[in-house]
Amino acid sequence: MLFDTHVHLNDEQFNEDLQEVIERAKEAGVSHMVVVGFNRPTIERAIDLVEEYDFLYASIGWHPVDAIDMTDEDLAWIEEMAAHPKVVALGEMGLDYHWDKSPHDVQKEVFRRQIGLAKKLKLPIIIHNRDATEDVVQILREENAEEVGGIMHCFSGSAETAKECVEMNFHISLGGPVTFKNAKKPKKVAMEVPLDRLLIETDCPYLAPHPFRGKRNEPAYVKLVAEQVAELKDISFEEVAKVTTENAKKLFGIR
Repeated sequence: MLFDTHVHLNDEQFNEDLQEVIERAKEAGVSHMVVVGFNRPTIERAIDLVEEYDFLYASIGWHPVDAIDMTDEDLAWIEEMAAHPKVVALGEMGLDYHWDKSPHDVQKEVFRRQIGLAKKLKLPIIIHNRDATEDVVQILREENAEEVGGIMHCFSGSAETAKECVEMNFHISLGGPVTFKNAKKPKKVAMEVPLDRLLIETDCPYLAPHPFRGKRNEPAYVKLVAEQVAELKDISFEEVAKVTTENAKKLFGIR
């Protein structure tokens, strides 16, 4: 049993062959997935999918790249949609300093407001961080995000930063990059973060693991991530699969 904690099956890249993608995931041993919506169209599609498939769950939030577009109405709508019984987290939310569509101060404000909403709703949060680690960690601290905890999604930071995040009640989620030959940081993180704080994900259709790097990613490939983590930790694949699935179910409140 594998739990892919971050998929974008709501992406247009899956429009043509979604059913086949889901079948391949099941064949690979994937028992649960969280579909992440980050704006109105992707949230609506995520909700449609979780209503159609019993093993899919949703996380909904507003992506930092689009922070400048978020209105008060959007935030109120997210709160409303979060009442859905299969919405298990808020996000992805956070900071992205790679793309400069949204000014940093706007991103920070939208991030803080979503953390506030998560605390109100008592839901864990999924964090998107690109080139903004220091500010992300600072905001999580200042907003007491440890009250709800959550996931550092597709973590690319150092083992030291991972430790700080774990101390703030966050899980560290590893994706395709941990399988890349020269990816020293994710490999070190996999070795050093305790297994009970690790999660696995694909972030499909992005960031496909080796040997599919550069191609469309899909949930079946989360098995390759688990295999790499097992190798790095020098434990069995079965143990990685079991514990990361238990971690995710506990975090998301899935029985």
